[in-house]
Amino acid sequence: MAEKDKLRIDKYLWSIRLFKTRTMAAAACDTGKVRQNGTLVKASKNVSIGDEYEVKTEAKKWIIKVTGLLHNRVAYSEAIKYYLDLTPQEDVEKMQFQAASFHTGKRKSKIGRPTKKQRRELDDFFGEEE
Repeated sequence: MAEKDKLRIDKYLWSIRLFKTRTMAAAACDTGKVRQNGTLVKASKNVSIGDEYEVKTEAKKWIIKVTGLLHNRVAYSEAIKYYLDLTPQEDVEKMQFQAASFHTGKRKSKIGRPTKKQRRELDDFFGEEE
């Protein structure tokens, strides 16, 4: 096997942009978030064309098939040519709904610090005056 044909799974996942850093990709392998045919994969495992992997990221669960080896990180439009996304459509829709419902960017009403009106009502109730 030539040197160019060898590629570690952590480097591959980083180069196709599933993880922001190679360290994060290696940590995902070490914590059991990357599987091949149901078995855990170490970060040092070599990738071959045609392999299928299940990868859990923070945002999504991916099922990918390797179509080409990518040794360096490139733009997203180029990186998507090196794998096929085999994730079932139901899982994609479910994750999009969860992401929309949990990460609104706003604090929920009546949780956390009281509003100015609520604080004045509390001050009046306890009899505190300025």
